[in-house]
Amino acid sequence: MAAGDIKTTNRIVPLDHVRNIGIIAHIDAGKTTTTERILYYTGKSYKIGDIDEGTTQMDWMAQERERGITIVSAATTTFWTVQDTNSPVGNDSFRINIIDTPGHVDFTAEVERSLRVLDGAVTVLDAEETVQSQTETVWRQADKYKVPRIIFVNKNDKLGANFEGTIKAIIDRLGANPAVMAYPIGAEQAFRGIVLLLERKALIWQGDETGAKYTEEEIPAEVKDKVETWRAKLIEQICETDDELLTKFLNGEEPTVAEMKKALRKAVIAYKLVPVYAGASLRNKGVQPMLDAIVEYLPSPVDVDHVKGTDPVTGEEIVRKTINEAPMAGLAFKIQADPHVGRLTYFRIYSGTVKSGQAIWNASKQKEERVSRMLLMHANKREEIDQAYAGEIVALVGLRETTTGNTLCDKNNPILLESISFPEPVISLAIEPKTKSDQEKMGLALNKLGDEDPTFRIKTNHETGQTIISGMGELHLEIIVDRMKREFGVEAATGAPQVAYKETVKKKAEGEGKYIRQSGGRGQYGHCFIYVEPLTRGTGYEWENAIKGGAIPGEFIPAIEKGIKEAMENGFLAGFPMVDVKVTLFDGTYHDVDSSEMAFKIAGSMAIQAAVKKADMILLEPIMKVEVSTPDEFMGEVIGDLSSKRAQILGTDKRGHLTIVNAYVPLAELSGYATKLRSLTQGRASYYMEPSHYEEVPKNIAEGIIAKSGKNAAS
Repeated sequence: MAAGDIKTTNRIVPLDHVRNIGIIAHIDAGKTTTTERILYYTGKSYKIGDIDEGTTQMDWMAQERERGITIVSAATTTFWTVQDTNSPVGNDSFRINIIDTPGHVDFTAEVERSLRVLDGAVTVLDAEETVQSQTETVWRQADKYKVPRIIFVNKNDKLGANFEGTIKAIIDRLGANPAVMAYPIGAEQAFRGIVLLLERKALIWQGDETGAKYTEEEIPAEVKDKVETWRAKLIEQICETDDELLTKFLNGEEPTVAEMKKALRKAVIAYKLVPVYAGASLRNKGVQPMLDAIVEYLPSPVDVDHVKGTDPVTGEEIVRKTINEAPMAGLAFKIQADPHVGRLTYFRIYSGTVKSGQAIWNASKQKEERVSRMLLMHANKREEIDQAYAGEIVALVGLRETTTGNTLCDKNNPILLESISFPEPVISLAIEPKTKSDQEKMGLALNKLGDEDPTFRIKTNHETGQTIISGMGELHLEIIVDRMKREFGVEAATGAPQVAYKETVKKKAEGEGKYIRQSGGRGQYGHCFIYVEPLTRGTGYEWENAIKGGAIPGEFIPAIEKGIKEAMENGFLAGFPMVDVKVTLFDGTYHDVDSSEMAFKIAGSMAIQAAVKKADMILLEPIMKVEVSTPDEFMGEVIGDLSSKRAQILGTDKRGHLTIVNAYVPLAELSGYATKLRSLTQGRASYYMEPSHYEEVPKNIAEGIIAKSGKNAAS
């Protein structure tokens, strides 16, 4: 087998014939519907799955089928052959590894971790809604990881569909440079096909059935002028990215279609242009040209020819080539508890190869792991393989210690790849088992679910003995509780959702911690001095060891930090975790015999308690970015209601027949907002919200929260 080839059970595929792509978009733009069409047209499934009927392949969880939403990202592998003679990549069979991601903001971690390991993405837009808030969010996530993308403007058959308005929104709201490749023929009910601009080909789909068949026809007279206008703009955009073609263009000569497609492929991979296609997935129109585009313009693992990391010991940068001959390195990006095979670790291999039975090194945790089995996943179905190669996405069985974002590599050639950052939870609730037998099962279930989801946190309130779970929103926690019941058989009662406040300090202060115990025999002695000072919002926590001249021996310093961090976790003002603080250890004393790690740990927690009392402690609350879509006649009521909720109104936009009100609103004020909004607008408005940032709670409200918590240790 040639170097760089990937073997599957039914065929061998060269590495440059592989595409690792994600389908990303706002909720309800049609991601899963589009993915189901891709699977049908590529022959992966013989029947098109339907969300409303609960028969989709990619939404396989019971909760997904009931609610008609995607909750976990699902991976699958399929094959596609481009029929175009001008294709920049040839007419062989290409393997497409697809990850269908959720659109709901509560499951943003699924999108974040998928984008981190993908080479390209398809962004699906709704032709009537154009660019929505969650699209902006996932677009920024893709920008962060420099993922080349194409755009599929879906739902051109929908009432109010506006293709050209969508292109304008792509420029205005996403800041992208769209290269319109396909122009729709007809709109709303009259939508029946597209014109491929470069080739001047009109593709007409007959009827709405499975739509696998379309015919090439003359360009209809009603779009001829539009086609020529958009085609001229497209040619100019492509030529501007390539010096040779630009010279031709300026000399009045039109480059060939093959030349332009080749230049466009380079421009997409360099993220200079974003090809835009049009269609209507539910009506089975426009999906095949978009499939061609995935293969023709999105990168293969070879195009992203290296990955950068650091040496775990020296911190120096290491560049690793994306080839099978290089030492093995890859990123674990998702953990899943599978009822049949146990714990699955989804793994993107960037270099080298992995075999089942092989020992691999977890560079993030400095531990050795062993791969017992390897699987290719198709949603929740599995195909066992013996070996996997650079560029592949596989599921590993048998890894015990590995968690999301860990680097797995060759022990003799260690490397640390950039991990994945996740947002902090904004809402929490108390949960308790209904019976004694549920007690043990609940702990196990929560740990497994916490393993899978980096934005889901579990902690115990030591004062009340309650278990507190935290997540990205009410839906997120509702799904967790539902999964506990269905997958683990745990019946649990939950309290009302609580806002995840944080605590911080406003000024620099010093604190001393001195712990001395003498009780006959060996005593306990720990003594330290620290400073606490505020950091900019969203920084988290910083630690500095400024001990000079061995005032405290080095082996006790981690114990001091541990004591400080544990104390900060439980807060000092109202029992909420402390953030955005720098702690500096600058002095202390020790005893040759009596000093111990435990004594210094207690001294650390005493020092932080002493320091924060003098540092002006405040409460922080999560602020949500809220977007309300309302008919014009209710705009006054909507804005008035938001203002009563301490909202900061950012402005309004027009989108079709609706007015969009943008605002920052404290999460604490949004309880029951869906019901309130419906009653204000006769059920005609809708809203979307996502976490934005943390801000100081106004003094009068903070006092009420502190009084309610009954914990005012720092006052």
